[in-house]
Amino acid sequence: MKGYEKQFQKARDVCGPPFPEFVAFFERYEKPHARVLDLGCGQGRDALLIARKGHHVLGMDLSSTGVSQMLEEAEREGLEVRGVVADVVECQPEGEYDVVILDRVLHMLSDDGQRTAVLRKASAATKPGGFILIADIRKHLRLIRSFFEAHPDSWTKVKDKKGFLFVQKS
Repeated sequence: MKGYEKQFQKARDVCGPPFPEFVAFFERYEKPHARVLDLGCGQGRDALLIARKGHHVLGMDLSSTGVSQMLEEAEREGLEVRGVVADVVECQPEGEYDVVILDRVLHMLSDDGQRTAVLRKASAATKPGGFILIADIRKHLRLIRSFFEAHPDSWTKVKDKKGFLFVQKS
C-alpha cells in the first residue's frame, strides 16, 4: 500500500472517478444522513461522492496523503467527512454504520487471512439492515462470496456481478 502514498503525492484523483455501480447504489439509496464507513478510502473518491449526497462519512486509509487530500476537498465543499490514517487490517472501527465500502482494498492485502479479518470487521460494523459494498478483482471474489454465504441468515446478496458484491445484513 505504500506505493499509493507516492502516487497520491504526485497527483489527485489517481484512482479515477467512482465506479458507476457505487454511484447507482447511492442514487437509489433512500436513507437520509446515513453513516458510511469507507475502508481503504484513498483520496476519497467514494467518500466525497457519498458525502455530496448528504451522508456522514468516515474514511480510513493507510495513506496520510490520501486522507489529507480527501479532508481538504471535504472542507472546501463543506461536506460531512472525517478521516483516519489507519491500517484496515489493524484498525477496529467504532460504532455501527448503515453502509460499509470496500472499494478495491481487499486485493491490496497480503493474504486471505487478512482479507477475512477485514470482512469480519466490516460485518461487525454494519447495522442490521445495512449494506456492505465491495469492488474487487475476480480472483478474490470466491473467498468474499463464501464469507457471506457461510452466514445465510445474516446476509442477502443484492448485487453479484463483474467484480462487485453488494450484501445486506438481516
